[in-house]
Amino acid sequence: MPDYDEVTAFLGEWGPFQRLIFFLLSASIIPNGFTGLSAVFLTAIPEHRCLVPDTVNLSSAWRNHSIPLEKKDGRLVPQKCRRYRLATIANFSELGLEPERDVDLEQLEQENCLDGWEYDKDVFLSTIATQWDLVCKDDWKAPLTTSFFYVGVLLGSFISGQLSDRFGRKNILFLTMGMHTGFSFIQVFSVNFEMFTLLFTLVGMGHISNYVAAFVLGTEILSKSVRIIFATLGICIFFAFGFMVLPLFAYFLRDWRKLQLAITLPGVLCGALWWFIPESPRWLVSQGRIKEAERIIRKAAKFNRVVAPSTIFDPSETTRLQDESSKKPQSHHIYDLVQTRNIRILTIMSIILWLTISVGYFGLSLDTPNLNGNIYVNCFLLAAVEVPAYVLAWLLLQHVTRRYSMAGSLFLGGSVLLIVQLVPSDLHYVSTVLLMVGKFGITSAYSMVYVYTAELYPTVVRNMGVGVSSTASRLGSILSPYFVYLGAYDRRLPYILMGSLTILTAIITLFFPESSGVSLPDTIDEMQKVKRIKGVQSLAKKGSSRVSKGTVPKT
Repeated sequence: MPDYDEVTAFLGEWGPFQRLIFFLLSASIIPNGFTGLSAVFLTAIPEHRCLVPDTVNLSSAWRNHSIPLEKKDGRLVPQKCRRYRLATIANFSELGLEPERDVDLEQLEQENCLDGWEYDKDVFLSTIATQWDLVCKDDWKAPLTTSFFYVGVLLGSFISGQLSDRFGRKNILFLTMGMHTGFSFIQVFSVNFEMFTLLFTLVGMGHISNYVAAFVLGTEILSKSVRIIFATLGICIFFAFGFMVLPLFAYFLRDWRKLQLAITLPGVLCGALWWFIPESPRWLVSQGRIKEAERIIRKAAKFNRVVAPSTIFDPSETTRLQDESSKKPQSHHIYDLVQTRNIRILTIMSIILWLTISVGYFGLSLDTPNLNGNIYVNCFLLAAVEVPAYVLAWLLLQHVTRRYSMAGSLFLGGSVLLIVQLVPSDLHYVSTVLLMVGKFGITSAYSMVYVYTAELYPTVVRNMGVGVSSTASRLGSILSPYFVYLGAYDRRLPYILMGSLTILTAIITLFFPESSGVSLPDTIDEMQKVKRIKGVQSLAKKGSSRVSKGTVPKT
């Protein structure tokens, strides 16, 4: 059977049908932008302190001094998890003693927040942290919820491709879109932390599965020249648009249940796309459903106002190729990624690259509540900066070599994360701008790494190579909430760790092979060699030369 792109070339490159598919599939990703980083607002922990019940008889002076102070960032602030023993200060209050003047507060006994907490409501009316008191000894639960969302993303990554190959791109796209929307809706009615977290995991599975299905469906329907733009700009920018709208919803809906409901409803509207988005004709042909594939292509031709040939696919030729393909044994396995020294080094380096980029991207995004300034403005800026980052990535892929594009973006992202530590604490806007630049660099690298990794691996193990690397990315997203969590102990620590890892990865990237302008390898033997450090390489050559001349002493 002739190549599918050749058979359907009569449709044209960018007709009304292609434009419709491009924009509808991209638009279906907007709800993913809502939920992908909704944890920024849903799981945020506002300022809090121990609750002192009104039933406790305290004077106004003692009520104002019921919480011990601690030094943080050079200033004294109330402790979040301790208070003075109420029975003791109530007794002092009844005796008419004044705090600080008659009583040394540092000598007073303290106790935990036995009556709960009171939360600052200037930014959030409620989050899951305030709903179920996920603070102090339970403050690890809020980032755990976010991590479980990315665990769902990891699980969805494993199953979505197999389901799509078996049941069809369109069916899985809308099934997982319904899963994504349905479980998000049920989350609104969560009665405890455990229920919310379990549902968030299922939302994560639907989140990545419908993203992958839309990506595959678009790349299979669109022509060669358009599918590159669709993969690098289309769905990425529409995801960023959803991310940009998220803080707008959060600004007007500061109760977590109302916000969750608001970001769920647009997913319901996407259900109407069922009648406009067709199944992938490529997939239908691979399943032997030739008539269905031809029917879709003829509708596309009519939509584009072009004349389709009388016979588009030759059923007998298609059946023969399917039979041959089904009989062909699978000769490559996952261990082929570590079988030879060269591919083993490449796999390890790719895992480090994907893991680090993912930690940086999601770590910076989830750290929004801890930035100086307005959280809603900061979230919008962190989302908006992704648009030029995607455009830059597309331009770099067109005109600059892959290694230097990746390394340059990572150097930019990592260096500003380290430089931000040198900015005086009163220059908040400078720190925020630097973090935006860091997000810009890391996002550019994130959007290029898919293309770069696919070009480095040979055809026989390309899918497995990208799959293993993508799994490392999911692990990075699972770990990222805890990089942010470290900021509770030292505000600079997350940036130091993320910046250092990103710089280290940028250096490692310089030793990757260059794939720009090079033919894709088909076999493991055709792979380019991973570059070695020149000093070590020259030393090895000298040693080899001395051995050949018999000048190296025996040991």
